[in-house]
Amino acid sequence: MGEDTLVAMPLAPHHHHHVHHAARLDALPQHLAPAPPHKAEPEPEPTDVADKEEERDPPVERLVEQPSPAAADVPRPVTPPGVTAVPAAGEEADAYYARKMLQGVVLRPPPHLPQPEAPPGLTRADSTPAPHGYTEDEDVREQRPVERSASANSAAAAVVDVASIGRFFRDRRDVLSSAITRRISSLKEPSSPSRHDAIAADAAEDDHDDDASFLAAAADEGYSFSGGHIKGRVSFFSRSGCRDCAAVRAFFRQSGLPYVEINLDVFPEREAELASRAGSAAARVPQIFLNEKLLGGLVVLNSLRNSGEFDRRVRDLAGRRFVRVKLVKNCFSGADMVDGIVNHLGCGRAKAVEIGKELARKHFIHHVFRENDFEDGSQNLYRFLEHDPAVPKYFNFRGTTNDGEPKPAAEVGQRMTKIMLAILEAYASEDRRRLDYARIAASEEFRRYANLVQELQRVDMSLLPGEERLPFFLNLHNAMAIHAVIRVGQPGAVDQRPFYSDFQYVVGGHPYSLAVIRNGILRANRRQPYTLAKPFGSKDRRIELAQRRVNPLVHFALCDATRSSPIVRFYSTQGVEPELRHAAREFFLHGGVEIDLESRTVHLTRIIKWYSADFGQDRDILRWVLNYLDPTKAGLLTHLLNDGGPITIAYMNYDWSLNV
Repeated sequence: MGEDTLVAMPLAPHHHHHVHHAARLDALPQHLAPAPPHKAEPEPEPTDVADKEEERDPPVERLVEQPSPAAADVPRPVTPPGVTAVPAAGEEADAYYARKMLQGVVLRPPPHLPQPEAPPGLTRADSTPAPHGYTEDEDVREQRPVERSASANSAAAAVVDVASIGRFFRDRRDVLSSAITRRISSLKEPSSPSRHDAIAADAAEDDHDDDASFLAAAADEGYSFSGGHIKGRVSFFSRSGCRDCAAVRAFFRQSGLPYVEINLDVFPEREAELASRAGSAAARVPQIFLNEKLLGGLVVLNSLRNSGEFDRRVRDLAGRRFVRVKLVKNCFSGADMVDGIVNHLGCGRAKAVEIGKELARKHFIHHVFRENDFEDGSQNLYRFLEHDPAVPKYFNFRGTTNDGEPKPAAEVGQRMTKIMLAILEAYASEDRRRLDYARIAASEEFRRYANLVQELQRVDMSLLPGEERLPFFLNLHNAMAIHAVIRVGQPGAVDQRPFYSDFQYVVGGHPYSLAVIRNGILRANRRQPYTLAKPFGSKDRRIELAQRRVNPLVHFALCDATRSSPIVRFYSTQGVEPELRHAAREFFLHGGVEIDLESRTVHLTRIIKWYSADFGQDRDILRWVLNYLDPTKAGLLTHLLNDGGPITIAYMNYDWSLNV
C-alpha cells in the first residue's frame, strides 16, 4: 500500500467509541455501485431536487468550516444550448431501485461496463429481474451467471469462505488504505506528512515514550477568529429542533470556528459516550467540549464569550502542545473493512463485522497495536499480517502469508516433529550430540520442514489443548535452534541477540524467538537472566499460552546448539513428563554435575546458576539434583548432605562452541 498513518498512542486506558463517518471505500463501489437505466424523463423541479439532496445527505458528525470568500466567485457550469438534461431514472426504475435497496441488494453496473468478479469459493445468487428497458446481451449473461452476492440471511450464505475474502481484500489493500487519507484530523500540520498520511489524535499530553514521535504546534500558528488554524477539536452534542443547539451552531459558523456536531437524534448510540463524558449534565443539550474537556452549555458559552475567557481557552487549545503519536504504515480502519465486505458480499453490516472478526481470528488482519480483535469504526486501525513491519524478518515467512484454511496447531506440530526426527536419524551422531548442519541445510527433509513451518503463521494456538502445549513449544524451540544455526550461525558467548532474540517465527499471528519460548512460555513468563522486563506484558495475548508453573526439567530438554547444552530431542504429546525426567538423568550422567568428596565441592552446570530462581536456594538445588543422579553420584551427594558439614557449589564453564 505504501501509505503511512500517524496514530495517537493512548496515554492512559480509555474506551474506543463507535464513530460513524461518511468516508467510504473508493474503488470497490466504482464497480459495485448501481447504475440506473437511462430513460428520458421531464426534468424535475429544482425544489424537488433540493428535497432529494437533503434526503440523501442526512446530518452526520462532520467537520464544518466556513466557505472561503473566493468560492462565491467560482462560476457554475452551464448546460450548452440545445442539450437536454436527461434524468438518471424514471419512476419505474426508481421503484425498482427502491425495492432492491429495501431487500439489501448490491446492484450491478450496466452490461456495457466491466463487471466485478468475486474471488473463487464465494456463494452467489441471482437477483430479481430488472425493470423494463434494462436488458443485457445474451453473451454477457452467459459469461456472468450470477448477479449479486447471496443475502446474509439465506441458507447459501450460512458458510462463508473466509480465506477467499481475506485474499480478496488483501489484493485490494491499496483501496482500503486510500480511504484513510480522507481522515485528516484538525491536527494536520503543513510540515507534517503528505496528503497520503493521516493524523488521528484526540488527547494531548507532555508525556514521552521511547517508540513515539512528537509533534508540536507553535503558539503563533494557533486559532484566531480572523482565519487561523486550530490544533485540536471543538465538538458539541445536540438534538434536532433544539434552539440552544441552533444558537451554538450559529455562533461557531459566524466565528469561522471549525467544529464537530454530534446529533443524538441521528446517532443515539453516542448517548452513552455523552453520559460518560458529561456526567449529570448529559441530560441537557447542547454540551460543548474542547478536546476531551467539558466546557458546558449555551449559558456557559455566553458567559465565557462576554468575559473573553472563551477566546483565551481556544487560543490555549491552539497553542503549543505535544501529542504522542506513532507512525503506522499500510493500515485501514475497521469501518473501511466493513464497508468493503458489505459492498462485496451484499450482506448486512452486522454480518460484515462477524466476517471481519473471523478474518482477525484467522490472522489475516490484526489491530496495529493488537488492542482488540476487530471492531467497526474509524478509530480502530488494522493491517494485514504481512504488513506488520516485523513480519518480513521472521524466518518462516516468504513474501506473503499462507492463504489456505489454517491447519490445527497440533497437526502442524506433529508433522514438524516427524520431519525433525527424520533429520536427526540421517544427519546426527548416534548419541545425538553432534549434528551435520551443512548436510541438513542441503537436505530434502529440511526443505520440507521450511515449507511446513509456514503453516504456523495463522494457526489458532488457543485451540491447542493445554496438555499438548508443553511438548509443542519444546519441539518448536529445538527445531528453531537448528534452523537458526543454518540461517544466522552459532550462538556467541558475547553477542547472543541474533541467535536467541532476533531469530523469530510468526506463530498464530505473534512473534516467537528462542528466548520468548523459554522464558515467556516454558518458564511461566519469568524474566530472562540479567534483564529487568518480563517477556509478556499484561495485555500480551501470548501470555495465555504460558505454563501456569515452572517445571525446572524444561532446562534439560532445550538444546541451543552448543556443546554444553542438553542434546537435541523431540518429545511426544503423550508421556512428556517421563521423557523430561529421562532427559535430565542423561544430562547429569554425561557431565552435568561433578562431585569432589575431598573438597566437599559440587560442580554444577552453569544453566542452574542462570536460572537459579527456578531451582531454589543452594541446598534446595542439591536436593532437587539428587533425584536425577546415577547411583554413584547420588551416594556421594547424599553423604555430603547428611553429615552436617559445609558444601561448596561451583559452576562449570560453559562451552559455547557449536555441536557440529
